[in-house]
Amino acid sequence: MAENIVTAYSVAVPHKQSQSLPGLDKHMTPGVEYTKLEVWDNEGKPALAEYKGSGKLQNKTAIITGGDSGIGRAAAIMFAREGCSGITVSHLPEEYQDAQDAKSLIEEAGCNVNLFSGDLMEEENCKKLVDSHLQKFGQLNILVNNASKQIICKSFDEINLANVESTFRSNILQMFAVTKYALPHLRRGSSIINTTSVTAYKGSFGLVDYSSTKGAIVSFTRSLSVQLASKGIRVNAIAPGPVITALQAGSRPSENMEGFGVGMPLHGRAGQPAELGPAYVFLASSDSNIMTGQVLHINSGQHVGGS
Repeated sequence: MAENIVTAYSVAVPHKQSQSLPGLDKHMTPGVEYTKLEVWDNEGKPALAEYKGSGKLQNKTAIITGGDSGIGRAAAIMFAREGCSGITVSHLPEEYQDAQDAKSLIEEAGCNVNLFSGDLMEEENCKKLVDSHLQKFGQLNILVNNASKQIICKSFDEINLANVESTFRSNILQMFAVTKYALPHLRRGSSIINTTSVTAYKGSFGLVDYSSTKGAIVSFTRSLSVQLASKGIRVNAIAPGPVITALQAGSRPSENMEGFGVGMPLHGRAGQPAELGPAYVFLASSDSNIMTGQVLHINSGQHVGGS
């Protein structure tokens, strides 16, 4: 029950709400948290503390797809606080305002920002994204393949095959394309981080196609890591559990968003984007220097086992 949740996050329990895809952060109620982490005192009471960087990504540059909101925005802000000198954030044209808000927050941390507007389901935009980054910053060290979408369908005999194809183009095929065009610019020590999902491991009643793309991302991560190991380029993934983002509000009925995530095994709530950001920092930095082909499971205890 929501009233039993012990948390310092005032935005822990979403209100009843719905949006059209892709969903916009500015319309989320009561909002989401991007930079504050929950910390616990010796009495077991929670408080919030701003994420502080320590120079782990000094003078590095990154491309983050879908970095205008949600997990991508949190990662971008924390990359900036870790010393990134330049970050390119890709977003859909209809996400312009979210992208502008993200840009301001990233710049506040002292990082230069390049916004790229375009639908990555079109291959030419994947190449333009990488070209835009190189023209702006001249180097590429980190690629975060994070952009995705989901369309709920709870009866497989009613599934729209056009939506299935679109979901695969959005979630995994564009990941192939962006990585292909980025790879010539990555050097030994570079990092590729792919966002998969807990649904790749436990399945999802209403997201069969989305879960299938996330399973493909796991296999993509493992296979590409083997191919790039000799080049010293690390390829890892993160599998989030339920996290409160605009994507969820854009793809769920309003009654499903009300209290989304309440009842998770750990803390009894869904995650905040801020709680995913440090994992992206870890995989982007030399802290994970001998780690590749792996998936970090950050899922509030919803899924245990089966790496």
